[in-house]
Amino acid sequence: MGGLKITDVSFSYGAKTALNGVSFEVKPGQFCALLGPNGAGKSTLFALLTRLFTTRQGQITVAGADLARQPRVALAQIGVVFQQSTLDLDLSVRRNLRYFAALHGLSGAQAEVRILAALERLDMAERADERARDLNGGHRRRAEIARALIHDPAVLLLDEPTVGLDAASRRAITNHVHDLAQQTGKTVLWATHLTDEVQDSDQLVVLHRGQILANDSCATVRGDRPLADDFLLRTGAAT
Repeated sequence: MGGLKITDVSFSYGAKTALNGVSFEVKPGQFCALLGPNGAGKSTLFALLTRLFTTRQGQITVAGADLARQPRVALAQIGVVFQQSTLDLDLSVRRNLRYFAALHGLSGAQAEVRILAALERLDMAERADERARDLNGGHRRRAEIARALIHDPAVLLLDEPTVGLDAASRRAITNHVHDLAQQTGKTVLWATHLTDEVQDSDQLVVLHRGQILANDSCATVRGDRPLADDFLLRTGAAT
């Protein structure tokens, strides 16, 4: 199972530079927090990782596949949870996942096995037949993460997945995804502006104004008080 490698990636919106020579690598089984305030370039990077945007400046490799040269191979190894919910609220959780499974060529018994396994991992099996509309925010997020796992991707991308959730739900989702990385060996890239979602053992990539300020273990970055204090002061990142 491969990881994620981003090498010298740049992107501009006209004259405005959104990303400037961004490079970092996330190994299999690693939870990597991409930390930065709104406007840091996190969403632009996620748009590049999912091919919503493309750039000739730099290289992105997903599980060993070059995203520009082998887009179908690379994208098949990615599971995504976007900041805004994309569930069909009028369908049950199970039907939402069945539809997604069909998009990946999974149907019948194979799809049902994958759906049940994904829901059980997120403690959502008992809610499989509830309408998405009737779930609270935290359970909707769990359903979306379960959906992202159905095709067994090597890399899981989560863009500000706890936005709008209460503290207990945020903590539960964060813990679930940390466990997922440790237990399955999946590569996780978790974009956030909240420092309390990052654990000391995590890889921490600090992004500010399209450039990387730090890339190390969270414990190391937190231990570097001048760097940590400077980041909090300059970016307004909060707990």
